[in-house]
Amino acid sequence: MIPEATRALLERAVGSGGIPGAALGIVWATGQRDTLMLGHAQLQPEAVPLQPSFWWDLASLIKPLFTAQAVLRATEAGRLDLDDPLSAHLPDLAWMQTTTLKERTLRQLLTHTAGLPAWSPLYTWGTAATIRARVLQEPWSMAEPGSVVYSDLGYILLGRVLERVYGQLLADFVLDDGLTFGPDPAHSVATEHCLWRERLLRGETHDENAAALGGVSGHAGLFGTLEGVLAQAEALLRGGWLSPAAQALAAQPHAEGRTLAFVQAQPGWSGGSLCSPQAFGHTGFTGTGFWVDPVQGVAWVLLTNRVHPTRHSGFDIQGLRRAVGNTVLAAL
Repeated sequence: MIPEATRALLERAVGSGGIPGAALGIVWATGQRDTLMLGHAQLQPEAVPLQPSFWWDLASLIKPLFTAQAVLRATEAGRLDLDDPLSAHLPDLAWMQTTTLKERTLRQLLTHTAGLPAWSPLYTWGTAATIRARVLQEPWSMAEPGSVVYSDLGYILLGRVLERVYGQLLADFVLDDGLTFGPDPAHSVATEHCLWRERLLRGETHDENAAALGGVSGHAGLFGTLEGVLAQAEALLRGGWLSPAAQALAAQPHAEGRTLAFVQAQPGWSGGSLCSPQAFGHTGFTGTGFWVDPVQGVAWVLLTNRVHPTRHSGFDIQGLRRAVGNTVLAAL
């Protein structure tokens, strides 16, 4: 069952107006599941109660739950190798430049150690076609590889690699149950009133760069239900997310504070202080996150729409995430 301390935390966060709504799911190594849903999918312009079947904008959860997983599946199938340079799959990448980007590997992009900048306002560049072409030709300022710089740009490039390897757009990839690139807006959780698009976003990608690229990119654009994300967490906890070899590799440390596909447990991280050192997880800007602790035999998902109606509310989402993790693990 949901620990009483965890329930009280979320009830206070929703009841105080800190977040409009929250969905929590916990799964144990035995397969037992428990869920809790509180609050609203939307407050403005009218209130819409949260429903279990609603789609959440998962934001950066796409990085491990789709992009990294798809790269590893392609590795399993022999379509690519993690130590391939980008030029092996994007031969047109910076072809008139002397940048070292083309030499960086897929493994480095997965672990955010390729030396790419964190972000750039691609959505101001023009059409989706222009952005897709320019992102490959932009003379990015490259740091030496090795240090972790969390980079949306790296995952945008990984998305382009997947499109080249499979010969189809990301939006056409088949997804697991409970995940989608095209949610029904009427059954979706609202995010922000976007100042660039000048409308409330519901059922469309919150991330500006992903939206400008057509709604889906390697770094954002995935939606999921609570049950859908919890199924991913359970597969990571109990096996079946990938082949045993690939799944073990995905959770192994590869860089400071990072596994191949996830954030590793460390002081101050979003999963709380009571996690084992082998725990891992990931968060998304919209207020989403999941965490897996294989040693303690539990995984949990917390989905919120903390950016509704604005990202500038000042709510401490990181503090809530840590408190939820600590109360879940303390109850064990």
